[in-house]
Amino acid sequence: MESLCSRQQSYQDLTLYTGIRSALPIVMGYLPIGAAYGMLARQAGLSNAEVVAMSLIVFAGSSQFIAVGMIAAGVNTWAIVFTTFLVNLRHLLMSASLSVSMRSISRPLQALLAFWITDESFAVCSATLNGRQATAQFIAGLQVTAYLAWAGGSMAGAVLGGMASGFMDLGIDYALPAMFIALLMMQMRERLSVVVAVLSAVLSLIFAIYVPGNFNVILATLLSATVGVLMSK
Repeated sequence: MESLCSRQQSYQDLTLYTGIRSALPIVMGYLPIGAAYGMLARQAGLSNAEVVAMSLIVFAGSSQFIAVGMIAAGVNTWAIVFTTFLVNLRHLLMSASLSVSMRSISRPLQALLAFWITDESFAVCSATLNGRQATAQFIAGLQVTAYLAWAGGSMAGAVLGGMASGFMDLGIDYALPAMFIALLMMQMRERLSVVVAVLSAVLSLIFAIYVPGNFNVILATLLSATVGVLMSK
């Protein structure tokens, strides 16, 4: 009975409103970063509709920045699709991690919610749940709010990019890695987290030099996570 009561209590604060509120830090990051992507995409020759469509269909900031750069360089479509696929393979690891906290959600709904998983929503979701079972309302509130913010930022950037040039000279394209760094620092709450973060960064840089393609992030994540599990035990 005590276990059931504690489980019901843990669900009470995982509402749709809680998910929306938890997404606010992501929204504050997505708006300027989405605008930076929109401006860069416009400079690469995409129309306003194409800029927003990519955000709605792909919804992966790093991949969209890479794709826009490749479009500007005249790379063929299949190379862009394959590169985007490799870059987004890390989402398999995130999905596997979150699946443990989503057992109470039906499989079809899990498949739908999986579309909106991003690095930022994964980080916030993991920190908020902290091992608890999630609710579909909380996940939907968090991810859809972030999704709308990214699309809105992209639209604003596309409009601004079409009106004036020279925005990227301000260093706006650094917004994406800056947000990743900020999210990482939010997770540095204990010594083990620092060790795993530093190890993964070093391994990723080493693999980036010696391993072809974009597998450096996945390999570094798997190895550093394994080390973290062993150290925790």
